[in-house]
Order: sequence, then C-alpha cells, then structure tokens
Amino acid sequence: MKSCMVIYMYYYMQPTTYWKNIAVLSGLLLAAGMVHAQKKKPVYQPEGDTSLQEVLITATKFPERKRNVVQKVDIVSKDFIKRVNTQNTGDLLQATGNVFVQKSQQGGSSPVIRGFEASRVLLVLDGVRMNNAIYRSGHLQNVITIDQNMLERVEVLYGPGSTLYGSDALGGVVAFKTKDPTLSKMAGKTVVSGNGFVRYTSANQEKTGHADVSIGGQKWGAIFSATYSDFDDLRMGNNYPDKYPNFGRRSTFVQRINGVDSIVKNNDDRIQKFSGYQQWDILGKLLYRPNDKQSHTLNIQLSNSSDVPRYDRLQDVRNGNLRFAEWYYGPQKRNLFSYTFDAQLKGFFNQLRITASYQDIEESRYQRDRNNLNRQNRIERVKVGGLYADLKKNWGRHELHTGIDLQLNDVRSRAFTLNINTGATGSLDTRYPEKNTYNSLGIYAQHLFKFTNDKWVLNDGIRVQSTWLNSTVIDNSTAFRPFTNLKQNPVGVSGNLGLVFIPVKNLRFNAGVATGFRSPNIDDLTKIFESSTASRQLVVPNPDIRPEKTISPELGINVKAGKWLRFDASVYYTWFKDAIVKDKFQVNGQDSTVYNGVKYQTLAAQNNAKAGLYGFNAAVTLVPAQGWELYSTINLTKGTYTRPNGTEVPLDHIPPVYGRTSLRYSSTVWSAEVWAMYNGWKKIKDYNPDGEDNAQYATADGMPSWATLNIRGQYQLSPKLSLQAALENITDRNYRVFASGFSAPGRSIIVSLRASF
Repeated sequence: MKSCMVIYMYYYMQPTTYWKNIAVLSGLLLAAGMVHAQKKKPVYQPEGDTSLQEVLITATKFPERKRNVVQKVDIVSKDFIKRVNTQNTGDLLQATGNVFVQKSQQGGSSPVIRGFEASRVLLVLDGVRMNNAIYRSGHLQNVITIDQNMLERVEVLYGPGSTLYGSDALGGVVAFKTKDPTLSKMAGKTVVSGNGFVRYTSANQEKTGHADVSIGGQKWGAIFSATYSDFDDLRMGNNYPDKYPNFGRRSTFVQRINGVDSIVKNNDDRIQKFSGYQQWDILGKLLYRPNDKQSHTLNIQLSNSSDVPRYDRLQDVRNGNLRFAEWYYGPQKRNLFSYTFDAQLKGFFNQLRITASYQDIEESRYQRDRNNLNRQNRIERVKVGGLYADLKKNWGRHELHTGIDLQLNDVRSRAFTLNINTGATGSLDTRYPEKNTYNSLGIYAQHLFKFTNDKWVLNDGIRVQSTWLNSTVIDNSTAFRPFTNLKQNPVGVSGNLGLVFIPVKNLRFNAGVATGFRSPNIDDLTKIFESSTASRQLVVPNPDIRPEKTISPELGINVKAGKWLRFDASVYYTWFKDAIVKDKFQVNGQDSTVYNGVKYQTLAAQNNAKAGLYGFNAAVTLVPAQGWELYSTINLTKGTYTRPNGTEVPLDHIPPVYGRTSLRYSSTVWSAEVWAMYNGWKKIKDYNPDGEDNAQYATADGMPSWATLNIRGQYQLSPKLSLQAALENITDRNYRVFASGFSAPGRSIIVSLRASF
C-alpha cells in the first residue's frame, strides 16, 4: 500500500523547478529540529489515534474503547487541530486526508463521507444534532459555523449511523466536542488558564484573533472564548496545467458605476474578486459538579458572519456575459443553547445523560441580475428544540445503551423584491412554503457483548423513528407548488449487526452491516431552486417522495507492529434504495416552464433510482525512529444509479481518489512537517448530468488531478509562547476540488503566534 501511494503521488504531482529547492529546505528544517532536540528527550505525538484502547463517544454515546466498536471511527485530537492550524472547521476535516470537502465559495465547506454529502451526513455538536429541516442535498456551509479553535476533539464515524442518531446519517456522523472548563482538584483553590493566538495568511490576507479563558473551583467552572476572522478576496495559484491555461481565472467582474452595472476588467485575474467575508464566534460554558456522581453543564454558542458572496454564481454567464450583479448569502447566524445533566445511577441503569437544546438559525439569499434594479431577497428562520435522554446498563459482559430523541423544527420562509434605487418592494416566490413544521421522535437500543475469551465482541442495535412534516402555502400566486398544505408521517427503522475479532493483541478484524434512513425534509419536498444558469434547469417541488434507505456491509483490519508500524484499512459496499435524485419532471403536463422570464427545463427530487456505492480507505503510519513519523492515507469511492428505464448514470457527490501523505519530526521544543494533499482526475463522463457535481465550473474534460506540497513548523519560544509558520501550495498550483466553483489558495505563507497561561 505504501508503494502504491508513493507511485500515485509521483504520477500526479508533476515535478517543477520548485522541487529541488523545497527538498533542500525541508531537509534543513527537519535536520535542524533533530539537532536542536538532541539535548532534550523527543516527544512523539502520533497522527490521529493509534491505540485500539482509545475511548470513543460517538459510536455508543457513552465512553467506549475503540477496539470494541465495529464501525470505522477516526479521532481528530486537539493536538492535531492545533498543529494543522486551519482557517475553518471544513479545512480541518479536509486536513485529515480522510474526509473530502467541497466549496462553492470561500465561506463554505461541505464534507463528503463515502459518497454522501450535505443532508446525508449528520453533524453533531456537543451531543446536539445540527441537521435541521432545511439541510439541503446539494452543498452546505453550516460546518464552518463551528469554531475549530474551541474543539477538544472530533470523531468521524464512517457508514450509516442511524441506529444511534436517526435520520440523515447515511454516509456517516461527524461529532464535534468543544472544550470544558477545568476544575480544581483542591478545595479552596481556583484554577485559571487560558489560550490565545493571532494568525495571518497571505493567500487571502486572513487576520484571525482568538482568546479563551477557563476559571474553575472544585465544584464550579466556566470557560469563555471569542474568535474573529477577516478574510479578503482569495488569490488562486498561478501554475496552470498546460492544457488549461485559463482555468478558473477571474478576468472580469460586475461593478456598479454611476448607477449602471458595468463589466470591469480584473487587473489581477488570479484574485477571486468578491470572495472575502468576516466571521465571529463566541462560546460560553458553565459546569457544576457537586460530586463525582453528577454534573450539570450549560452551553451557549453564538456564530455570525458578514454577507458571504456566492462566488461560483458570480461567474455564471448568460448570453455571453456575466449574469449576476449580486449573489450573496446574508449573515449566517447560528445560536445554540443546551443543558446537559450527567449522572451515575444505582438502579437498573448505571449511567444517565439528558440534554435539552434550543437552536435559532437564520439563513438568507440575495441575488440580482445585471441591469435589473430589483434584488431578490429570500430569508429562512429555523428554530429547533431538542430533547435527548440516554441510558447505559452494564451487566456481566453485556452493555446496553438506550434512549429517546425528540426534535421539533419550526421553519418560516419569506421573500420579496427590493428596488435598489427606489426602495420599493414587490412579491416574490419563497424558497419554501411560508410555514413549516418538521418533528421527529425516535427510540433506540445498542448492545455490546464481550465473549469470555476477550477475542470476540458482538455489536447489535435497532432504532424506530417517526417523523411528522407539515407545510402550509399562504401565497401560491408566484410559485409552482401543486399543493396548499402538505403532510407526511414516515416511519424509519434501522439497525446494525457486527463482530470484532482480536486473535492477538495488535491484530483486529471487524465485519458488520448497518442500515440507514433519511426522511424527506422541508428542503427535499417543497423547494423552488434555480439549479444551473448554464443548462437552465429549475428544481420544483414534488410532494410524493419517500424516505431513502441504505444497507452497508463493511470489512476492516487494524494491524500494529510494536511502536513502529500501524496499518488500517476498510472496504464497504452500500445499497441505496429509494434514492432521492434530481431528474426530469413535468409540471401541469409540461417538462419545461417559464421562471423569471426565462424558459427552464423542470427537475424535481424523486425516488426513481436504485444506487450502489463501494469503496475503500487505507492508512499507514511508520515510526522509523523516536520523534519521526510517516503517515499516508488514500480513499476511493465509486457510485452509480439506475433509472427506471434501465440506463445507468453516475451518482453525484462521488469524489475522485484522494489522500494525504506527511513526514513529521517532533521534539519538546521544535517540530517540522512536510506533507502533500492529492486528488485524482474526475472525468466529465463520470459527472452526474442533473445533480450537484457542477460540471459548469470544471474544464471541458472534467476536473484535473492535482497535488500540493507543503511545509510547516512550530518552535516553542518559551513554556507559554510558541511560533507557528507554514508555506502551503509551494508550487503555486492552480486547482479546484471536485464539484467546487471556487479555486483553492495559491502559494501562501501562514504565521501564528500562540500564548497560554
């Protein structure tokens, strides 16, 4: 596997004149770190989690050793988060080399797990599900509203997670855990600690500042944090593939001059004009632990942003010229309030956790065609109440985890036009019906049995969930909705069954099968959406779709040879039944309609496909000497679906082969790392013709393969002060990640100064 990864990198990285200099620079940095550290004992911090004794929370909702869990789970530690030093949480997931991330604009990141994206991947934050009634099937940016600088850890569960988490967890679950206050271990003593940093990135002139402080007594504790980031327009790379010398260049843009929308030449076409934005995040936690048996946690999180330009749409062309004068998301607001009670019990159950949560989310979209004075304004407000009650029972070699999950979603959608000169407003079709509710109630049980020889562990579980959806249309005069009131009450059943076999201490096999389901939400059933300017497709509502279902078997192996080698691999297949895909659709017996004065082909979400996905993931870690580490990963996913007429079509959201390779040296005061990120080709024939693959933002042949070479280092200036520096995309490669309408950063310098007390 290691040889395959090296060959793959060599083939795709296309050596340039930079390589020799970079190799020398990398060697000098690594050698300098080794020499400097000879006076002190090196500290080895392995990549990710290397021990099967590592404790998981995602896979069972209560702490459980990784060795006992059938499904593949990766842990992203706080040390990794600090070291990779990314600008947002989406970039953090991508930095693992095991999660694919799509971007439509700089203020966006949409994780893809095993060929599933957006509403088919469940995001969980401090035990509270983030997916709500309007999570869409295309690409989402909600993950960036999580402040990665306050994360204690991230757990990525691959494959269906519906048994524990219900609807939406088809591809997997990404669970984020934020930091807790630190309590004092001595009565009468208060512990105060904190962290802060400032960071600058040259590619987008990023300026970020963060500070957090924790205050704790023996029973009470509090932690507070604030992060502010300012991102300017991003500069793409200037090293273009020979066949595509103009790919992604931003040659012109629209600017309003003397009351006229004018097409203006971009003086530097590597600058992605109108991609900058600002974001700020605030977190506060209060912890009360009266004794070792109980704890109470109050959690408050606020995230907000400036307007976020939808960069890909600002490139859209109609009749040979740029179409839009404006296209941006309004401030993305996410407010979370939760209370969690943890207790150890003396009755039948041993542990109890209750979490009550409330979320208030606002999203908005604003667009205006060039030379049209009327700006379209669409605003969505989502309020979500959640109640989770989870119990754990241990008896003998058995563990039982059971609980209930109640979700209450209220969605209000409004829309209007605004004349930018006169301020006059007018009617406009809403993205969703004006009033919507989307509620669910689920009950689950997850069981583990550890056989007497400690070599076998059985995992099994089941969940039943009911969903109630109600949408009411108040004004249908400007919409294409074939209903005034829509109700659905689907019931989803899911389960899992698997075995772990550990014949010897450092060898582990796992085999299992899990099912998943996703109930159609407000976005699936009722949305009106202009899918593509280039192909002139309009997505219209379809009230007749049913829940999606998956069955996914998985095989895995974990090998550890002493302290110097670890190898992990998994292979899976997913049967995707009643898959909701966008396909041709008729409205009033017609397969096209006029919308905003333009004729469009109509599409709608439909359960008209049977799909199959398969793939594998492999990772190898080598530790040739103390302090050194070579880590490499590779991921491959394939997927197609069959239409009712028997034709086979590529499934959307399927990334090309991708991965990451790094060489790192760490000591007590110095560390250095050279790493590469790489993606294979996504040929145009493998794009979904009607989905969300965004062929219009690729080349005529598809999305070219790419690789970047990068280097970073950290120096401990003092016990409480450290300096981080990185040079990313050293060859200044111009590239886009598959399905993205936004080019990645070119060569960039990142400098951070961190302090703690």
